[in-house]
Amino acid sequence: MSFVPKTQPFSGKINAVTLGTGDKAIVIGGQNVLPFYTFDAPIENAPKIGVEISDAADTWTAPAIVDFYAGCTTMAERAKKAETMEGADFLCLHFESADPNGANRSVEDCVADAKAVADAVSMPIVIMGCKNIEKDGELFSKIAEALQGKNILALSARAEDYKTVGASVALAYGQKVGAETADDINLAKQLNIMLKGLSIAPENIVMNIGTAAVGYGYEYVASTLDRVRAAALAQSDADLQMPIMAPVSPDTWGVKESIASEEDEPTWGCAEVRAIDMEVSTAAADLVGGADAVILRHPAAVATIKQFINELV
Repeated sequence: MSFVPKTQPFSGKINAVTLGTGDKAIVIGGQNVLPFYTFDAPIENAPKIGVEISDAADTWTAPAIVDFYAGCTTMAERAKKAETMEGADFLCLHFESADPNGANRSVEDCVADAKAVADAVSMPIVIMGCKNIEKDGELFSKIAEALQGKNILALSARAEDYKTVGASVALAYGQKVGAETADDINLAKQLNIMLKGLSIAPENIVMNIGTAAVGYGYEYVASTLDRVRAAALAQSDADLQMPIMAPVSPDTWGVKESIASEEDEPTWGCAEVRAIDMEVSTAAADLVGGADAVILRHPAAVATIKQFINELV
């Protein structure tokens, strides 16, 4: 008698969220099975990869990144080039220079960059801010208004500003909104409930539950991902069935393994290879934990993770 394995698709299902418009639009989420458990049920939408385009990209020194964007001087030019990156599915505009405690770029300048990118590319667009609550609230609102009809995702609404960001981004301008919390299932659920309380439809919400470079408290990330996915699928918890997007690159490119020079750490090997390894390892861990999309920076990391996804789905 032949062996017939018992499959375990769940009654709960992750919401399917569409980003972008036209032929390049993508759908994240939609599965009713654990990450890459294709032996239990088909994966409806394979995980997607975004490419980080920062307004501080002039400070990036990794040789392969510098070579890839050679000749590009604006965010729009870099975004246009990033569209050609092997494995890229969407673009993430990171306005880290808007931070009032840093370069303090004006909201108007950031909006102008976002509009220029939207005019130059056809891939879906995700917006990351500078982590300053007040500045991000204004930035997300103005960009959501300027890019009406583009079906963008603004990362992120937090407990401190969810009313401002949620109301302007999702309700006023019809964009998607990210719910950002820090590695805690209860906080993630509470923020989703609060956003839904503003009458934002669940299919317009994406979770950013937090990530970290592997080796830097990543066990908290892993356990949160596991618990969120188990609650969404096994318990059919509608307040945790939003797809998850993990912004990997800002965390992994800021740790010592990625930034320490070869002169300072001669036994660690090539600095660029170390940074790629940190990015790939973290992205792979996020994806097998339940992330539906990751944001990366290095062309080699993007290509490697795309191959990883393709071989598992």
